[in-house]
Amino acid sequence: MSVHGARAAALLAWVNSTKVCPDPLNDLSQLQDCSVFIRIIQKTHRSNAEESVLEQPLPERISFIHGFLQKHYRHRLAGENLFSAQKLLDGEELALAKVAVLLLYHISMNCKSPEDWNEFDYKTQAELASILKFVLDNEENLNENLEPFLLRKVVPSSSGTSSSSFEEHPPSLSLPHKREVRFVELQRIASFPSTNMLLSPPSSPMGDIMQTPQFQLRQLKNRLAFERETQDELEVELSENHKLLIEKEAQITMMQQQIDRLTKLNEKQAADQQEPTEMEELREKNERLVGRLHEAFRQCQDLKTEKAQMDRKINQLSEENGDLSFKLRKMTSHAFQLQEALNELSEEHNSAVAQSQEKQQQLEKELRAALQDKKSLEEKTEILQGKISVLEDQLAKLEKCSAQEKGEVMGDVLKLEELKQKVSILTAKGAELQATVLRLEEEKQLQEAALQSERGRFKEEKQQLDSLVISLQSSLSESHRAQERLEQDLQARDAEGQA
Repeated sequence: MSVHGARAAALLAWVNSTKVCPDPLNDLSQLQDCSVFIRIIQKTHRSNAEESVLEQPLPERISFIHGFLQKHYRHRLAGENLFSAQKLLDGEELALAKVAVLLLYHISMNCKSPEDWNEFDYKTQAELASILKFVLDNEENLNENLEPFLLRKVVPSSSGTSSSSFEEHPPSLSLPHKREVRFVELQRIASFPSTNMLLSPPSSPMGDIMQTPQFQLRQLKNRLAFERETQDELEVELSENHKLLIEKEAQITMMQQQIDRLTKLNEKQAADQQEPTEMEELREKNERLVGRLHEAFRQCQDLKTEKAQMDRKINQLSEENGDLSFKLRKMTSHAFQLQEALNELSEEHNSAVAQSQEKQQQLEKELRAALQDKKSLEEKTEILQGKISVLEDQLAKLEKCSAQEKGEVMGDVLKLEELKQKVSILTAKGAELQATVLRLEEEKQLQEAALQSERGRFKEEKQQLDSLVISLQSSLSESHRAQERLEQDLQARDAEGQA
């Protein structure tokens, strides 16, 4: 099975942008030996430890990549059930694309600025952004959805909408100008940046996806997890150094006691005038003990220096924890603003619906009146047509009568011309009423379509905002819990240091 062409091209463009291979790649099958993946990992983490892995056979390379993704992938989804080692050995295109997607997601989480993606054209950025959006939306069931996503263009996500945010949608009826401006304001509130908290319009698809709260909250949670793991490692190292320091101090105490005993023994032997050879041996032994004592003091001093460095690292983590608390408060404030904006959107929608219904009722009233007038004119026209028919019959008979009789009915002839004029006037009015009826019916249909479009648009926007509010509140709760655990660990560490 072949990966969808646009997504395969976007993944290859990203791989080529890392500049880890001498010649640009033009097919996913060229990734089969996994050396490019290992070089990307090496470049990202600025380490030379992967050089030895490149000299190993392919199964060991695949094992290294699998271990890296297990360690660094935030949700631990890169297990054997997501991609098969055997399929990588066979060079299956779909398995290679899956590894590329996971590395793209991991590295993009460490990206500091959206401008880093400006080297890609808009189409490539759109495909890469759709891949990142898909992984974010399908974190809980990525195993089931990643493969069909890579094989075809549109895949339904867990929320029931398209996984790609860059598919074309049919245009809908425009809403009032005030309504459009309001939704733009909601989008700006929902896409605040996490670093400087300043609102700025996105300049590219990758910039757009990286400025969403969903992406930035995931970056924040990854950073918090990394800082928590770093602190745990520092605390373990500090505990081991503390044990070593206690052992060294015990050794120093024992050696000091031995030196005291030897000193007393030397003094006693000098008093007893021992043999010179025995004195020399004791002196040499004493010098060796003194040398060991100085070495123990030096090691103790080194351990104290290391302990001071550990304390500085812990203080640095405490400062970063304060920064994290500030960001969490900012996020809480934006979540509150977003909820208020959602409430205002509901009020504006209700008002717009009420106005539309009122206008529709007015149009229906005007339409009924126009239809009634049309019916009345048609009845009058029929009556006049009947009269005209009677008079025309009478005129036909006049042609057979004498001149005197024709003079007597001349009034009826004038009466007939007048009726014809009235019929013409009524016919013209009937045509105008018919045009009015058609116009009112068209306006009614347009109003009904606009109202239906407004309801659909409001429902879709409300679902998106509700989902965003729920996600933001959930992330805030998780961040608060992580912050509380970090503060408890720091307090315990301070208490231990004071003890």
